[in-house]
Amino acid sequence: MYEYTHLIPAGVAVIFGLSYFFLAIGRVPGLRIDRAGIAVVGATTMIAAGALNLREAAAAVDYETIILLFAMMIVAAYLRISGFFAHATEFAARKLTGPRTLLAAVIAVSGVLSAFLVNDVVCVALTPLAVELCRKLRRAPIPYLIGLATASNIGSAATITGNPQNIIIGSLSSISYVRFSARLAPIALIGLALDFLVVAWVYRRALAAPPASEELEALESPFVPHDDHALLYKSVGVTIVAIALFFTSIPIALTALAAAAILMISRVKPEHVYRAVDWPLLVMFCGLFVIVRGFEIHVVRSWDIEHWRALLNSPVVLVSMLSAALSNLVSNVPAVLLFKPLMEVMPNQEQAWLALSMSSTLAGNFTVLGSVANLIVVENARRAGAELSFVEYLKVGVPVTLLTLLVGVAWLAFTSY
Repeated sequence: MYEYTHLIPAGVAVIFGLSYFFLAIGRVPGLRIDRAGIAVVGATTMIAAGALNLREAAAAVDYETIILLFAMMIVAAYLRISGFFAHATEFAARKLTGPRTLLAAVIAVSGVLSAFLVNDVVCVALTPLAVELCRKLRRAPIPYLIGLATASNIGSAATITGNPQNIIIGSLSSISYVRFSARLAPIALIGLALDFLVVAWVYRRALAAPPASEELEALESPFVPHDDHALLYKSVGVTIVAIALFFTSIPIALTALAAAAILMISRVKPEHVYRAVDWPLLVMFCGLFVIVRGFEIHVVRSWDIEHWRALLNSPVVLVSMLSAALSNLVSNVPAVLLFKPLMEVMPNQEQAWLALSMSSTLAGNFTVLGSVANLIVVENARRAGAELSFVEYLKVGVPVTLLTLLVGVAWLAFTSY
């Protein structure tokens, strides 16, 4: 029978530190391993070294988070395959031809959809359509792509189902969907307005310029929408009902899973749907849960964090500052999991969780590397011949992040209801 060895806290800290370091840079020099693989290796090392046994590792994985994220990816896949996003883009092309009006529409659509569907999935669906829309209207795509990316992050802050880190926080904090939205949706709405103003000002000359004489190369979408109105109506109807049920007492994960199951009863080939699921992200989540749990048990418990008075007395400001910084170092999902032990000793846990959610999400706009949604937009734009550079993104990302974080901190610190 295998005997587990028990590491001293320093050994667990080394495993944790190396895992987070390589997760931060996204690769291991000399290897082709990705973040999902790094998380698996880190989790396996924790188990093999005796920090956790297999049963404890399995218990560390928050299954509700995994189920909810998976189900939302399925729902968004059917919306995309049914042509919902394509029809919305066609409508915008016909009705919204003014450059600033179009920018406002792109930001609004991206922000609103990202509030209820996972923002990464929304960016996958909308980016090729936004590029195609700019091609048809002969407009420079960069302002609209930056608006799309930043709005998806800001809008996703409004609800639990907006992004992966919110899904984790919703599960760990037990804050209801209604309560979560009531506290953070106003920040998202103000943030979207600020986002439009910043993008419109930074690109005021490009938006005022006449339409270009040459069109952009059209981007081919990996999914061809089905010419099936029944599927479109079913997908939209099921999504609307699911969103409405999110605001009831029915468990969110169960509602999302039921919606996904109903949509899968269709004539669409399953492989088309499975291609839209971000399997590496789900695997990375499982690995991270195990890594953080081992670190929490063997290291964090010795820190006596219940006596960290500075954090306990000013949770919104200090948690927001630490979260924003850490989210840009190791990405927002690992950062959120790292804060879990600290949240448990906060005198006002709800306020602390909300501050963590707000800041980790809005901090994703700081650089093009700040969130997966940003990278999705950049990569899809590159395939269409629209290069969005790191420096170009900073022109909008830095001021939008600072302004929205100020609004978020002020709102949570000075309002209570």
